Amino acid sequence: MSGRHTGGTSGGLRISTLPRTLKLIFKLAPRQLTDEIALAKVELKRKGVEVGVAAAILAVALAFVAFLVVGLIVAAIMGLATIMPAWLAALLVCGVFLLIAAIAGLVGVGKFKKAMPLVPEDTIRGLKYDLGIAKEGSAFDPAVLDPESEQYKAAKAAKEEAAAKAKAEKDAKKAAEPDFGPPPTEGELRRRLDQRRTHLTGARDELNEELDVKTQAQALLAAAQMKLQDGKEQLSGKVAGFRSSAARTAKRPATSAGAATDSAGVTGQLGQRWKPLVALTASAAALVFLLRKLVKG
Repeated sequence: MSGRHTGGTSGGLRISTLPRTLKLIFKLAPRQLTDEIALAKVELKRKGVEVGVAAAILAVALAFVAFLVVGLIVAAIMGLATIMPAWLAALLVCGVFLLIAAIAGLVGVGKFKKAMPLVPEDTIRGLKYDLGIAKEGSAFDPAVLDPESEQYKAAKAAKEEAAAKAKAEKDAKKAAEPDFGPPPTEGELRRRLDQRRTHLTGARDELNEELDVKTQAQALLAAAQMKLQDGKEQLSGKVAGFRSSAARTAKRPATSAGAATDSAGVTGQLGQRWKPLVALTASAAALVFLLRKLVKG
């Protein structure tokens, strides 16, 4: 992506560049969003590495805490060794630890088995039953919710087959995608984002100028005045020509009458041109006003 949006930089009427500007914005916005997501992934990856380093440091701290606990245990054994043999003191401390570990382990295993599985089985079964009733009505067989039933096993096999088929289609589709090479680096992503932001800013500012009712109305009025001036000049030229022709043919009344008729026809043509021009100006001003309201809304 390079360059700036240069469409419609003249000071005249710029409504004609509006579709091109909108097309440019709609083209750049999805690309900008895609690069923003890619940059977010890069940042998350970098932060994940930093979190891993922090976790490693905390693991080292926990290891030294474990060493501290071992030192306290040794100190307890040596303290007991002052009143009994050292081996007996160590055996006594180990026995106490074994007893505490056995009691805590048995209690924890019992509670864990009681809590398994870690899902609200009754609620899930009720939801599945309600969904089955909603889909099939009285034709729904509740046996498909029983893991020991043949219906459940058949439904599970069908789901696994459908999942395997979907995975194979996904893998085939992924394999058919073209290889765009390695992903862009973080620096490349930031450079592209900055360039596209500059591009979008220019396009958005130009869109504001194109939708400026006052500017466009002035441009339309200027165009109308130019058209009117051209019409007046053409009328003046034709009237002057008719007058000179009438002066040369003053002795022929019929010809003079024809020249007067042509002059009246030219005046009528100017009047016919003026009405569509006014209608065009009003319609264009209304269109610009509505488009600006739509964009700002």
